[in-house]
Amino acid sequence: MRYLFTSALLFISIFSFSQNIPSKDVQIKTAILAAPEAQRAEAKVYGYSSSGDFITLREGTNEVICIADEPGNSGFSVACYHISAEPFMARGRELKKEGKGFQEVFDTREAEAKAGTLKLPDSGSLLNVMTAKLEDVNWTTREVANSYTRSVVYIPWATSESTGLPTGPAGPGLPWIMDPGTHRAHIMINPAKD
Repeated sequence: MRYLFTSALLFISIFSFSQNIPSKDVQIKTAILAAPEAQRAEAKVYGYSSSGDFITLREGTNEVICIADEPGNSGFSVACYHISAEPFMARGRELKKEGKGFQEVFDTREAEAKAGTLKLPDSGSLLNVMTAKLEDVNWTTREVANSYTRSVVYIPWATSESTGLPTGPAGPGLPWIMDPGTHRAHIMINPAKD
């Protein structure tokens, strides 16, 4: 009896989890919202299987890779980035899957980049991240209301001195450099709020 009860709970948990993962089509349509409109149709898209595995949902034919919203997050977040960032992003996903936290992921990739074993994004490559509250996502129509998109331009090893950029936000809509002097140096561009 106990075995049957445990099995039933496991089945319900798996069934509930799979019910929270949008269809392949919905994942693709919402993931590409973070890409510039002209690049969406040919972008490669990663997302999640019905069992929650990270998979390729669609192969791409251009230089853009998009990632669907991760099931179980407290909010909605999708991202699209230049193909040159794929080794960097894939390594980050691998380290997180191993249970490593932000600082350990940062330190590992920093060491690997310095050793020349991790290919970094091309200088000037773009990453866009679109976020919203879950209640602002209509999974049926694939529309997202009240979204916020921030952009990042990778410039590995760059500094404030080499770019002239401040190391913190200088005002609404103005760029600044984050993680200067590291493998993860990037220009942050937060749009001015209306």
